[in-house]
Amino acid sequence: MRIGVPKEIKVHEYRVGLTPASAAELVAAGHEVLVESSAGLGIGFADADYQSAGATIGGVDEVFAADIVVKVKEPQLHECARFRPGQILFTYLHLAADSAQAQALMASGVTAIAYETVTAAAGGLPLLMPMSEVAGRMSVQVGAAALQKAGGGRGVLLGGVPGVAPGKVVVLGGGIAGTNAATMAAGLQADVTVLDRSVARLGWLSDHFQGRVTPLMASAQNVREQVLSADLVIGAVLIPGAAAPRLVTREMVREMADGAAMVDISIDQGGCFETSKPTTHDAPTYIDEGVVHYCVTNMPGAVARTSTLALNNVTLPFVHQLARLGWQAALACDEHFANGLNVHAGRICHQQVAEALHLELSPLAA
Repeated sequence: MRIGVPKEIKVHEYRVGLTPASAAELVAAGHEVLVESSAGLGIGFADADYQSAGATIGGVDEVFAADIVVKVKEPQLHECARFRPGQILFTYLHLAADSAQAQALMASGVTAIAYETVTAAAGGLPLLMPMSEVAGRMSVQVGAAALQKAGGGRGVLLGGVPGVAPGKVVVLGGGIAGTNAATMAAGLQADVTVLDRSVARLGWLSDHFQGRVTPLMASAQNVREQVLSADLVIGAVLIPGAAAPRLVTREMVREMADGAAMVDISIDQGGCFETSKPTTHDAPTYIDEGVVHYCVTNMPGAVARTSTLALNNVTLPFVHQLARLGWQAALACDEHFANGLNVHAGRICHQQVAEALHLELSPLAA
């Protein structure tokens, strides 16, 4: 198989679909790897590193002509126009919140497999997990910065100091991203509450944090009370493949303290705050209803080297399967990998994506 690795073009996006080490493994397995010139340069992977790994450096046209295109972020609309029937795209897609991209991919005829909807036998989303870990940890860093006066915040130090109470951090969602956010916030000695709807997960959080974090049922009343009293709210809610639920209304944001901060990790799936709107690393924050919002759609891109290495650790085995077997055989022998199929031959193949976009579902079996 010919595997193409384009340069990412979102604002300040320096991650890359394959590292030189990953390219070397695929070349050793008999595949041809084409990497767009300077694709990894922003994180220290020079073209020469890829050439030493046995990859070929080429232009964007050559890379997008490959049998499999491996990316990190969703293709932009002009990139979608490059795809063709019979070609495989393997990347993050987040289609539930992006009708335009879904329509463009359908029009291209490409077979698009999304990292974020691949599942695991033990549960969870293995290809989303490392970026959820990164985003969760980052959310506290960027939230702490947003609370500083220079960023429009109310001037609160999350950990406080002796004689001054710590800042209050409220995390909506106790999954991978939420747990990592809570871990970082607790490490800063903030007052941390995590809300989740799963009693089992709340029990796990209680055992895991041993009193350093308060787990709380995510009832409407509890969410409202906790959000209104928070210095920093972190939205970390995920329904695989579907749009994120809007847990925080504009009215609630209006009632928060001026200069409080909100970080919406769920923004890739539409966001879980009513006041959320996508931002970029160029202009990551804005103030709405007196509250500082951070809603960057590619948060892990800020720590692109760490993120790329972590992502390749989990995606490379699946790239091997696609290249060795082709998409049909690879998905047929692994029902969890098959859950990653979002678009094929102009049709939506994932139930939650179809429901979110109000489009007809055409499952793989059909």
